[in-house]
Amino acid sequence: MPRTDSARPDTTALTRLRWWTELPLILLVYACYSAGRLLVRGNESTAVDHGLAILRFEKSLWLNAEHPLNRLFTREPWIGIPADFWYASLHYLVTPAILIWLFRSHAVRYRAARTWLMTSTFIGLIGFTLLPTCPPRLLAAGHGFVDTMAQYSSYGWWGGQASAPRGLGGMTNQYAAMPSLHVGWSLWCGVMLWRFGGTRTTKVLAVAYPLITTIVVMGTANHYFLDAAAGAAVMGLGLLLAPLVIRNANRARVWITARVAPVPPVAPVAPVAPVAPVAPVETPSRGAEASIVSGECQTAPRERIPRQRESDFGPGAEPGAAPADAGDGAAAAAR
Repeated sequence: MPRTDSARPDTTALTRLRWWTELPLILLVYACYSAGRLLVRGNESTAVDHGLAILRFEKSLWLNAEHPLNRLFTREPWIGIPADFWYASLHYLVTPAILIWLFRSHAVRYRAARTWLMTSTFIGLIGFTLLPTCPPRLLAAGHGFVDTMAQYSSYGWWGGQASAPRGLGGMTNQYAAMPSLHVGWSLWCGVMLWRFGGTRTTKVLAVAYPLITTIVVMGTANHYFLDAAAGAAVMGLGLLLAPLVIRNANRARVWITARVAPVPPVAPVAPVAPVAPVAPVETPSRGAEASIVSGECQTAPRERIPRQRESDFGPGAEPGAAPADAGDGAAAAAR
């Protein structure tokens, strides 16, 4: 069966993506995050109420794993300090690294993977804005949580305000606990490693990375268990919406190109001169021998040139008395 090139246009479009086309998307996500941070300012009481409601709901379902993990991380520095480094840095390193790896080694899959990640991130930003939630570490001390990042801040670059560098806590959204994009992004990384890693080591990392991240976000008192579950749900919703986003982006690109690209001028068509009718040519019948007319001299059949008879037989000679036709015993012609 002959091969077709039906999939070639998509592949070409994907491999033509460049960093200067991806950078605006990152800036757009950061702009939306900054806008969400500004919108939730002044809603601290609402965020605290949401956090306490989640904590009460988890306790009613016996899902309160945050307290024992937080006590373990607080009591054991050899666990708490690496966990703080994990929470403060890996989502800034692993997620971009896998994006670059996909762009260089699996360019055909890159656009779909990036669209899935971006769509889920936007859904998470909507959740931060509509449902500001106080993380466990910012609740009153009577609720039994310790901010391990503040406790071990002397070991790292972060301060007492989430994972932001020391002195830059005002640039973060302190009430962006629901959903947990740390868990969501780590789940996305795990799926990419599982599907495209190809080795046993990458498959082990694909399972371990999101699992450990889920434990870390609860043990450091940055998220509730339901925050982690919501982060996984957001990634699932983003996966379902990603094909729709890609189709709409393709339509928008075609619409913009059709209105921005210049239309080439149409060259005028030269008029076609009329063709004079050609007179029909009469052809002689096959059975008749037509006479040949040349220089007003007519030749008889089997004559090649005019006056051939006079040159062969002399003036007044008869055609039937040709010398070649006479035998040896024939009488000479009378004079």
